[in-house]
Amino acid sequence: MNKSKENHVHDVFESISKRYDRMNGVISLKMHTRWRNDMMKRIYFPPVSNVLDVCAGTADWTIASARQLQGGEAIGIDFSERMLEVGREKVRKAGLENTRLIHGNAGNLPFGDDSFDVVTIGFGLRNVPDPHVTLREMLRVLKPGGQALCLETSQPENVFFRSLYGFYFQRIMPKLGKWFTGTDKYEWLNESTKQFPDKQTLTDWFASAGFESVDYCSYACGAAAGHWGYKPGGKGSTDSKRSAPTSYI
Repeated sequence: MNKSKENHVHDVFESISKRYDRMNGVISLKMHTRWRNDMMKRIYFPPVSNVLDVCAGTADWTIASARQLQGGEAIGIDFSERMLEVGREKVRKAGLENTRLIHGNAGNLPFGDDSFDVVTIGFGLRNVPDPHVTLREMLRVLKPGGQALCLETSQPENVFFRSLYGFYFQRIMPKLGKWFTGTDKYEWLNESTKQFPDKQTLTDWFASAGFESVDYCSYACGAAAGHWGYKPGGKGSTDSKRSAPTSYI
């Protein structure tokens, strides 16, 4: 994973920013919203919380978190200014005053250590130059005991479904992307999905980055997955935060 990949991915998202939300709904049959809502149920927000959404894109997860806060702030960061422009308009329409969207790099987050209670990343980890660096950065900016959550594509377990899934992403999805966005750059989704690891490997990545009590749930027969873990050093038990049942939506 290198600079050429980062430049290519940046170009893709700059090009499709205005059609990104619509295309996401088509590709996932709008299931990605249900998956994110399910992940939100697994988050413990302290009464006053600072939340960071990494690779925020058009800010859907940033906005969802901001609406849960009694106090504090939700910040979304992304390397595509055009994606953020779409997100800022959504924040404005939502009337949220506790939300900021800033331009920045997921591999070098412009925040101090122990700054956030919760850090999220949705369908962005497969797009960064080095996922291991991004996970370590997420851990660094979390407060001790803070929670990180990742919603991402994955590899289906069922052999039959895996074949259908592969056919869809290789044959159907690129054509849909070209139709809706007017460009073939959406083929990147197929490339990045094929290269991204399975759930257990990503669990190992979380643990290697330094997270504890790492767990995951599957969505759509394993086509997507949610992972979460905690930064060591928090006061008291976090068992109650991990009691939500596994979902297979």
